[in-house]
Amino acid sequence: MRHVKDKNTRKLKLVLVSLVLATLGIIATVFIGYRHILNKDADLISAITKKANIAIGKFHHTATRDGIKEWTLDARTAQVINAQNQAIFQDPTVIFFMKDNTQVYLTADHGILHTDSNDIEVSGNVVVKNENYRLTTEKLNYQHVQRIIFSRVPVKIVSASSQLTADSMSHDINANQTVFKGNIKGAFGEKILL
Repeated sequence: MRHVKDKNTRKLKLVLVSLVLATLGIIATVFIGYRHILNKDADLISAITKKANIAIGKFHHTATRDGIKEWTLDARTAQVINAQNQAIFQDPTVIFFMKDNTQVYLTADHGILHTDSNDIEVSGNVVVKNENYRLTTEKLNYQHVQRIIFSRVPVKIVSASSQLTADSMSHDINANQTVFKGNIKGAFGEKILL
């Protein structure tokens, strides 16, 4: 009887040791497989970040210099292309903050923000307005470092008492000075704000 008992104990020990080894093997296989999947995910995320083409709804960006807010940009959609340092917008709205605490509003159908310089290009039904004037054109650029708004295509400016058209224009926001060039025509009323 003791011999049968020893045989059963040996079989039981062998089964338990086999079960423990099989369990450890399964755990090791799962752990190694999981780490392999994590490494593949990390490589995939790294590749996506390097070539990121990200579509964003309801985009918002604020540009500041020396702690002073210079402009904000909102758009219905944005596509960020890191390789070209660009964000491409649909229906952008830009608010420029002036030194005299007034604001200038810009709207357009399309826009591009150069993310490396904060320069902006807008096109399609471009409207720039403040409380006194409204400028319309098809293309307009903003140079962030110089704080200059310019258009190389025809512009039209309308106020309550005047209207002016020109082939191109530039406006220095810091100096509050505008220059018009080419085929300049205007009609001015009695109440001209200069």
